[in-house]
Amino acid sequence: MDKAKFTPQTFLARLPLFNAMSDTELDAIADGTSEHHVDKGGVIFQRGDACRGFHLLIYGQVKLAAGIANGAEKIIEIIGPGNSFGEALMFMEKPYIVSATALADSLLLHVKKEAVFAGIDRDPAFARKMLAGLSRRMHGLICDMESYALQSGTQRVIGFLLQDEQNGEGQCFTLPVSKGVMASRLNLTPEHLSRILSDLCAHGLMSVQGRKVTILSKESLRQYAG
Repeated sequence: MDKAKFTPQTFLARLPLFNAMSDTELDAIADGTSEHHVDKGGVIFQRGDACRGFHLLIYGQVKLAAGIANGAEKIIEIIGPGNSFGEALMFMEKPYIVSATALADSLLLHVKKEAVFAGIDRDPAFARKMLAGLSRRMHGLICDMESYALQSGTQRVIGFLLQDEQNGEGQCFTLPVSKGVMASRLNLTPEHLSRILSDLCAHGLMSVQGRKVTILSKESLRQYAG
């Protein structure tokens, strides 16, 4: 990205939430937007912090995680570039119920809730887009819950590996997250994930070296998942 040409408006205009807005409306949203650089491992917010707006990720990667009883964490979602998070609690005016941490050096925009509410007051279509975005997020979480309840661990792992169509058959690619993060995201223990990956390798479906993965046969992998 050419930082000399970057303004909040240039990124906001690329997002479905804002792409129908006029330049004047984008300027108004941008006036309530701040830029945040977060190093890998940096905390963006913690559970219990006040929610004063929502975030848009320009580049990098962010995990949303909830603490569990034994002191470990459960990763709820992994946010990639171009995606937003925090809208629901902004509307509810409740504190965060999860923490957000950068998994890589990241650049985020934080849009203040006052700017969002003013945009909704100006344009009902903007409110509908906000609702559509929240609905997609809820649908994704419901699908996750369904997969935890109805799919085996092996099926969840295979689904994760096949979700990126750009990873061609026989082509080596790097897992987008560490195996520990992957395990938490798929509601598995690290040990269970390791056993599943070893089993898939033993059946000649893939090879794994660290975070480097090569899928040898996508069709066979799908059939193995049932």
